[in-house]
Amino acid sequence: MRTVNIGICGFGTVGSGTFAVLNRNRELIRARSGCDIRVAQLAARRQILSSNLDSVSVIRDIFQVVENPGIDVVVELIGGTTTARELVMKAISRGKHVVTANKALIAVHGNEIFAAARDHQVIVAYEAAVAGGIPIIKSLREGLGANRIEWLAGIINGTGNFILTAMQEEGRKFDEVLRQAQALGYAEADPAFDVEGIDAAHKLVILASLAFGIPLQFDRVFTEGISAIELQDMEFARELGYRIKHLGIARETESGVELRVHPTLIPDTSLIAEVDGVMNAVMVKGDAAGPTLYYGAGAGAEATASAVVADIIDVSRSLNCSPEARVPFLAFSDASFNGKPVLAIEDVETAYYLRMQVLDRPGVLSQIASIMSDRGISIEAIIQKQPRPGENHVALIMMTNRAREAELMAAVKQIEKLDSQAGKIIQLRVETLDR
Repeated sequence: MRTVNIGICGFGTVGSGTFAVLNRNRELIRARSGCDIRVAQLAARRQILSSNLDSVSVIRDIFQVVENPGIDVVVELIGGTTTARELVMKAISRGKHVVTANKALIAVHGNEIFAAARDHQVIVAYEAAVAGGIPIIKSLREGLGANRIEWLAGIINGTGNFILTAMQEEGRKFDEVLRQAQALGYAEADPAFDVEGIDAAHKLVILASLAFGIPLQFDRVFTEGISAIELQDMEFARELGYRIKHLGIARETESGVELRVHPTLIPDTSLIAEVDGVMNAVMVKGDAAGPTLYYGAGAGAEATASAVVADIIDVSRSLNCSPEARVPFLAFSDASFNGKPVLAIEDVETAYYLRMQVLDRPGVLSQIASIMSDRGISIEAIIQKQPRPGENHVALIMMTNRAREAELMAAVKQIEKLDSQAGKIIQLRVETLDR
């Protein structure tokens, strides 16, 4: 039986979880991989106290792992995009396979990394970079390999989903729930990475590259966070039969590929609408399989370690696998397959939820409807509330049918100039996830 020597760089939450899973399930992993997988070296900045390290070389310098000729697979778990990139590129240049959980590294530098892996005929595996313990990368690459992927949509940030769930179910404001998420360890002291959608955008661009065979283009992802979501919009959405979720959406159209992360109204009858708390889920529509849903823990020591170890097993089992088979855009030169541009948000078509404050007087609604009609935007539903005592403005909630974003934005600007309209109009996109 072949021995595969692993070098783990980083021994934080995921690193320690990976080491624990490899040790606990050693015999099971040996049987499934057909290899004797052993951690030969471990690089960590802090002292490690464990009784399971007798046969492991523990060092401080991560680059010693890369230079060790006895290491077959380097497991990068240090995070970030600078030192991690240097580590991974050196490992590749030394002919070592790489397993990483680093979504930012793949999203930002993936094109360079995968090209280098192809040139040196090594594998870079990254299942743990997206959605923790959910095997969504392998599902797209292997389980749905016979399908042309039409679209995918996911709740791929647990912090944001926890906040929206608490706001929806408990009627608490964003700032209050965010403080709770920070106290529970779900959100960082600076929560912008999660609540403004950057983390989800990293993951979405990785999924889209696999789904559509396009290069990674993080800078082309339209990204909008959840910090401006108000409780009243959640209540109006519920009244209309929808829930608000923070989705990453990738869709192939005739003119290009949509890549967008934003708060989204989805029907409360949709399965993904029931994904609450810190859980993640990804829905994928293939032309042959139809819609499939993948659900599970999107973070955590052992959930993420599950994906890291699965990649170690995968690499050990298939060391002769061509890198091109794992990264579609490297393998296809047919422009009809991977030559489509990523669409600007102005060119995306979707339905919309609009909330505005208008004067309670005759003719206002017809004036707004006329502006919408002139832009080719049809209205699906309207809710108009009664004015509060002493107020002469009322909340007008409008659901549109699908429209091009540029036309909708132009209509909104025109309506905001009316003397009957007060303040900015709240706009949220709507997805039924059935097309």
